[in-house]
Amino acid sequence: MESEKQILFAGFGGQGVLSMGKFLTYAAMGAGKNVSWLPSYGAEMRGGTANCLVTIADEEISSPLTDNPGMAIILNRPSLDRFEEKIKPNGTLIINSSMVDRPPLRDDLETYRLPVNQIADEMGNSGAANMILLGACLQKTRVVPVEQVMDFFEIIFKGKKESVIQKNREAFLIGVEYAKQNW
Repeated sequence: MESEKQILFAGFGGQGVLSMGKFLTYAAMGAGKNVSWLPSYGAEMRGGTANCLVTIADEEISSPLTDNPGMAIILNRPSLDRFEEKIKPNGTLIINSSMVDRPPLRDDLETYRLPVNQIADEMGNSGAANMILLGACLQKTRVVPVEQVMDFFEIIFKGKKESVIQKNREAFLIGVEYAKQNW
């Protein structure tokens, strides 16, 4: 089904991998899409491996599972090593080049790289790397329109301090601008 998109997020626990997936899930729901969010993480949590699969569709989702997502958002080298071969042929790969020290081995993937840890450090918010990456991803892929996502920060971060919401929004928009200027 062409209207169904499956996006894999993968990295170390503590990098905000599951949060990125959950954020996208809520934003897609808010945009009227059918969604599923399947988290997976190692027993160690912080520092161990973490990944999640988000499925977004116009129609009912028949199965949230896949061995071959069309897109992968990779935050570290072990995740690239583990998941690169699983991405669908001619799929999309978005890489945190701050933590991935090699190019992809496949040449059939549309690949985008950005140094999100470096950008987050430059903005004085090292914990915002995941939101920078998500902003860039959504600007480039339009899986969910960026304009619609902006309306959901308060909902997605409900219960958080306003300053936390603002910092996440700022990081997201920095990612959006990076994609506009560099991709």
